[in-house]
Parts: sequence; structure tokens; C-alpha cells
Amino acid sequence: MGDKEDPNDVRPKDGESLSGEMCPFCHTPNLTLTEGEVEVPFFGKVFLFSMTCSNCGYHKSDVECAEQKPPVKYSLDVTCEEDMKIRVIRSSEGTIKIPRIGSIEPGPAAEGFISNVEGILQRIKAQVEHLRDEEEDEETKKKCRGMIKKIGRVMWGQESVKIVIEDPSGNSAIISDKAVKGKL
Repeated sequence: MGDKEDPNDVRPKDGESLSGEMCPFCHTPNLTLTEGEVEVPFFGKVFLFSMTCSNCGYHKSDVECAEQKPPVKYSLDVTCEEDMKIRVIRSSEGTIKIPRIGSIEPGPAAEGFISNVEGILQRIKAQVEHLRDEEEDEETKKKCRGMIKKIGRVMWGQESVKIVIEDPSGNSAIISDKAVKGKL
């Protein structure tokens, strides 16, 4: 590896951290607040924020652009295994939709993150696996198993899907020449 910087490394540089804050859930002074910034190629500077409690495990994170951006919609046709590496930035206000598979919705508990297409599919797969494991209805379990197989085929480049991100704050993006950017 040497001393070369990895352009895909999205860990914050020179971040600040504040420990010993009061956790809003377990009310103990075990909350650590962290903020940092990172330059994302072809997108610009973003700020990363997180709160983590070492006592109860509470965690919340978000991503915000350094400059204000207009509402945005990105769509990407995922057609091969190589597409799994495409960078995805989602703010807590962004909605990720994968027709006929699932979605990641905004809301009070929503998290912002920087990931890739594979990471998005893994998050949705985990949601479907949880639903399958908790579900009583055998027909619903069967649908979940089919959905998990479909996600696997997409990840191996054997099936195509479209990923759409809509964000009224403009803080989300799909970083690829294949992505189509439009107005929300």
C-alpha cells in the first residue's frame, strides 16, 4: 500500500470528538459526539456527524454537504458486478428506492451514510432477512426468501435493478458516470 492515499477512503480527516456527554436514551454520561469532514471525489466536501453511546449502544449519524445544494434525484441502472463498487452518499433526508426489492426511507431515526451499491443492497437484504425471521405467515416468508435470492443475483451481476435516490436537501448522490442526475 505505501503512503498513497486511497481515493475510496471516506473516513473523516482531522475530526473532532467529545466524550462523556449525556445519552438521550440511557441517561448516562457515555455518549461520544464525533464530527469530521471528507472530500468525496466528484461530489465535494461533506461533513460527517455521529453520536454513539458506549453504555446502551445508541448510534445516530448523518452526512451534510459543505455547500448548499438544490433538491436532487439520482438513478442508476445496476447491470454488473463491477457496479457494486459505485459510491453512494445518502443524507438522513434521502430516500433510496429499488423497485421490486425495497427502500430506505427518511424519518426521525434515519441515518446518513457513505457507502457503495453493495452496501445499500446489504442493508436492504438485512431488513428482508429480519422480516423473514420474524414473520409467522409462510407465504410472506417465501416472498422474503425469493427477495434475498434476487438481491444475491444482483450482487453477482446476474440480474439488473435500478437504484433511485431522492433528496430534498440535495445532500445525497450516486457518484458514477452511469448515474443520471435530475430534478426532484
